[in-house]
Amino acid sequence: MMRAWWDGLAMQERRMLAGGALVAGVLLGWAFAWHPLAQRRDDLEREVAGARATLAYVRAGTAEIERRKGTARRAGGERAGRSLLALADATARDAGLGDALRRVEPAGGSSVKVGFEAVRFDALAAWFEALASDYGIETTELSVDRGEAGGIVNARATLQDAP
Repeated sequence: MMRAWWDGLAMQERRMLAGGALVAGVLLGWAFAWHPLAQRRDDLEREVAGARATLAYVRAGTAEIERRKGTARRAGGERAGRSLLALADATARDAGLGDALRRVEPAGGSSVKVGFEAVRFDALAAWFEALASDYGIETTELSVDRGEAGGIVNARATLQDAP
């Protein structure tokens, strides 16, 4: 039946139908094969770019962690065998906080509680930063109350060796 219909067409009609079938085949191939593959490739390229950005972020974080670990390891040697209690007391006095230092007491195996009255907040913050950068000591708890004069506070803190 199809063969009889095809044979009944003129040569020009046959060429036109064959060309249309070829164009339809190419378009269907593009729509069902090439286009989805090209879109998936674009999606994968975006995923790879995002993964590379995440990897760069993680590597930067890892480098920072290693740097801080190195600082803490170096700091352990700089303590010259002093306990955290003795170190907190000595460094507070060296930082000019000795008059305000009211309490230094152990709070467990690797932590110390310190208390200050009428201390300059900026000097106290600088002392905490110096402990962290020079000795690898973290301030794990901090309670600060405003003092009577501007910039003067009463503070209680718990210090701990960095893990």
